[in-house]
Amino acid sequence: MLKRLAAMFYDGLCLFSLFFLATLILVVFTNGEAITSNNLIYDLFLFIVSYLYFVWHWVNGGRTLGMRAWHICLYQDDKRAVSWLRASSRFTLATLSLMAFGAGFVWALFDANSLTFHDRYSRTRLVPKLPSKQ
Repeated sequence: MLKRLAAMFYDGLCLFSLFFLATLILVVFTNGEAITSNNLIYDLFLFIVSYLYFVWHWVNGGRTLGMRAWHICLYQDDKRAVSWLRASSRFTLATLSLMAFGAGFVWALFDANSLTFHDRYSRTRLVPKLPSKQ
């Protein structure tokens, strides 16, 4: 559980940096004007950036940057690489878990296999990945 939390923190830092870069690019198209608060289009834009960060990494290699740092890998229950559909399902369910004050993550503390809500219902799981020797 601690490795999962550490990877989430690391990914949060990466995502914050990505938001900063995406916003910088967006401000170029607004002629330097500030983006107003409570802007639904901007919020949707950042949500799509988040979606692409997580889902693309899960589908292409099974690991985000935070997961790589903490040697965790994501697979489907059948031990195959994660498909776009499963990764999208996992992202959606994880987002709902966060919106419910993290209840879906707390679920792992009581689950027999230590799976979170989004792991269980997207039929994915995090497994330890040993670092490769070079």
